[in-house]
Amino acid sequence: MPEGDTVYLTARTLDAALHGATLTRCDIRVPKFATVDLTGETVHEVASRGKHLLIRAGEASIHSHLKMEGSWHLYRHGTRWRRPAFQARAVLETSDWVAVGFELGLLEVLDRDREAERLDYLGPDLLGPDWDAAEAVRRLSARPESPIAVALGDQRNLAGLGNVYVNELCFLRGVLPTRTVGESEELPALVDLAYRLINTNRDRSQRVTTGDPRRGAHLWVYSRGGQPCRRCGTPIRSGSLGRNELELRNTYWCPVCQV
Repeated sequence: MPEGDTVYLTARTLDAALHGATLTRCDIRVPKFATVDLTGETVHEVASRGKHLLIRAGEASIHSHLKMEGSWHLYRHGTRWRRPAFQARAVLETSDWVAVGFELGLLEVLDRDREAERLDYLGPDLLGPDWDAAEAVRRLSARPESPIAVALGDQRNLAGLGNVYVNELCFLRGVLPTRTVGESEELPALVDLAYRLINTNRDRSQRVTTGDPRRGAHLWVYSRGGQPCRRCGTPIRSGSLGRNELELRNTYWCPVCQV
């Protein structure tokens, strides 16, 4: 599942291939931006901001969000794509590479000077140069009635965490995901752990929170409903949390290890 570390690694990989290169083809396959053609422009940088990816070419910024199913792939010319062409939402070519964005949940082209305005609502980026733990705690504390799992996943508070990290963080700190922010004294510790955990994983292709990278052993509770807790053996419980579809979180917790 794409989270901040996935987007960070994707941006770094794309930047290594595209940075400083001239676009020889630009095909944006969403109606609103289908006429945009950045062919001939230089790619200055590919960067991430929380879960958002920004390809800066010329005076424009190609802004994408992977949502649940999206991904960016790099191919050499003539190489067969690993996903069907009808899923492609953006195709960017240079003399050496073909970058394809598949099933992107959001894709738009912005003027570079509108980029900051567009992403201004985001909280401090856990993987960015603007990381500010105190500001993240302040933003979390501003809504004391919010369940901690909802608050941690709210990108307005801190940018980069998705359901996997939210559930794993709550388990590691022994906090029920339903506990409200106002009831928790764990906020600074949770924020500190979130920073350390996502930065530890930012260069990995597989996210690991248990310390054990083996397949099926790398997470504590996420997507393990009904399976035994790795600490105490109690079956992991699961449910949904949030007031609406925008806040909805799939939650997993151990009823013994988390209170």
